[in-house]
Amino acid sequence: MNTSNPSSLSAARRGSPWGRRILITATWIVFTLFLLLPLYIVLSEALKEGFGTFFSAIIEPDALSALKLTLIATGISLPLNVVFGVAAAWCVSKYEFRGKSILVTLIDLPFSVSPVIAGLVYVLLFGAQGLLGPWLQDHDIQIIFAVPGIVLATLFVTFPFVARELIPLMQEQGTQEEEAARLLGANGWQMFWHVTLPNIKWGLIYGVLLCNARAMGEFGAVSVVSGHIRGVTNTLPLHVEILYNEYNHVAAFSVASLLLALALLTLLLKQWSESRLANQNSTQETH
Repeated sequence: MNTSNPSSLSAARRGSPWGRRILITATWIVFTLFLLLPLYIVLSEALKEGFGTFFSAIIEPDALSALKLTLIATGISLPLNVVFGVAAAWCVSKYEFRGKSILVTLIDLPFSVSPVIAGLVYVLLFGAQGLLGPWLQDHDIQIIFAVPGIVLATLFVTFPFVARELIPLMQEQGTQEEEAARLLGANGWQMFWHVTLPNIKWGLIYGVLLCNARAMGEFGAVSVVSGHIRGVTNTLPLHVEILYNEYNHVAAFSVASLLLALALLTLLLKQWSESRLANQNSTQETH
């Protein structure tokens, strides 16, 4: 076969019509079974007893407290992860230093450690019988079974997302523009705000969206350090679990629909940021 013929190349890319149809059909089946069907079940169960019961479950005091705590944990961990992610990506992509590979490995650590294990480590460090527990009790500082422990657990499971999104992007962009700005007399902050940040903004937004989604939906690590104190240390995922275990299924699915709405919004924003990032990369390749 003459692969240099454009029509032959186009046919090779399209592949067999039957093979293409089978792959498309299989994709839609998997998409329906693992995404559309669960979405339908959550919404149908949440609205099974009408909108009145649905809204009552959402505005119930324990549900509002869980939503507030989820937003607090996310609101604290997200800015810290942005600062850490940008700083780590800048160090890894712009400089060569001893221990660089170790830093990159440590950034990936939460991806390889179970969130439950991470929560247990915090208990062993800050719990009443933990390494620092007696000192914390003497100074009337409570971390485990309180908001600080939930924030720490959320930070641990989410801190790789911004950094891992920015590191390859900044490595690909190189250091030429920053070096040119330095030669023109720009200082470090000027280089960052006027050169680096415009080049990474869509990748940064993408990493922030992933970090936000994981923070709001985190269950394992937060479950270990929260103590499941209803109305005090329960986040939305933990509140859903409690309602479901109490066989209050309509309320459980109603609260879960809040997480579902946040997930769908994050998905739409993620798709938007991906398209902008792809456009930015194609523009840079053109130039």
